[in-house]
Amino acid sequence: MAVQSPHEAIPRVKEGVFFEPLQPLPRGRHSLTTEEVRAIQRERILVSMTELMAAHGGSGIGSNEIARHAGVSLAAFYECFTDKEACALAGYDRFIEVLFHAMNAVDVGDKTRSELVCGLIRAYLETLQSDLVVARAYQVEIDSLGAAVRKRRRDSLLLFAHHLWGVSSEDSTAGRGPEELPWSAYIGVIYTTRQLASDALETEEVPDLMALSDELAVWVSDLFR
Repeated sequence: MAVQSPHEAIPRVKEGVFFEPLQPLPRGRHSLTTEEVRAIQRERILVSMTELMAAHGGSGIGSNEIARHAGVSLAAFYECFTDKEACALAGYDRFIEVLFHAMNAVDVGDKTRSELVCGLIRAYLETLQSDLVVARAYQVEIDSLGAAVRKRRRDSLLLFAHHLWGVSSEDSTAGRGPEELPWSAYIGVIYTTRQLASDALETEEVPDLMALSDELAVWVSDLFR
């Protein structure tokens, strides 16, 4: 287990991007219900898991450390999650939910198919860029937590690929034609985008994912012309 010095600076997530602003835990007499207190504890634990995983890797932390960094008791941790892996999966689900929401919010309008695909990729990378701590935790470090987590990652990438296929294959006044590309083109674009982003997050202190988006647009535009 990673040993955290009291003076060690753990990079923090940005409030309001992937996670809600953290609320202080109530002390003494208060008017919050048990469910409201549990919700505050759960969000704090998810943020703690994310920050520690980004800093130390998924296999380098344990439930005690997560609870301590969150400012909750170990008992509170186990009231919210059965174990560390369940906590990591819940954090990953939030990560995917926010990414998918960003991609789903892209205006289809009268864009050509290549313009639309590039717009979806840019929305994905822009959301990652908005919180590099969360991005490192769930793009890079999450895979170390075992087969169940990796399966969740594959399922999520298939979700993105199906979305890409669905919105880019529809007819429109902009001329997006019904011609079919093989499924490997859609899943390939998603996997390539994820891997290049993950490599940048792992090797660069402050990666420029928007520059990566511009590079991807060159060959993606040709693929989906």
